[in-house]
Amino acid sequence: MKLYGGIDLHSNNSVIHLVDKSGSNVLKKRLSNNLPMILALLEPYSDAIEGLVVESTYNWYWLVDGLMEAGYKVHLANTAAIQQCSGLKYGDDDSDANWLTG
Repeated sequence: MKLYGGIDLHSNNSVIHLVDKSGSNVLKKRLSNNLPMILALLEPYSDAIEGLVVESTYNWYWLVDGLMEAGYKVHLANTAAIQQCSGLKYGDDDSDANWLTG
C-alpha cells in the first residue's frame, strides 16, 4: 500500500496525516516538534510512504533535514502560493495537514 503524508508545522507542534492512494486517513496525530518522536511515529509506515509534504513555515528546515536524513522523500510546500479549495468554509490544523497530502 502506498501512503502519502502531509505535515502542518507550527512553532511547537506538528499535525501529521498519512493517507492511502484513495485519500482515506491511515494516521492522524498531533505531536510536539521533536524529531525522534516524529520519526518513531512514521517508522511503522516508512516502507509504504511515497512522500511527505511539509508546510514551509519559518522553522521548516530542522524537520525537512531530519526527514530527509532518515530516508524520506520530502516536498516543501509554500502554502502562501498554493490556493486551497476556494469554497472552503472550515479549516483547522487537521484539515490543513490532510490537504497537504493531496
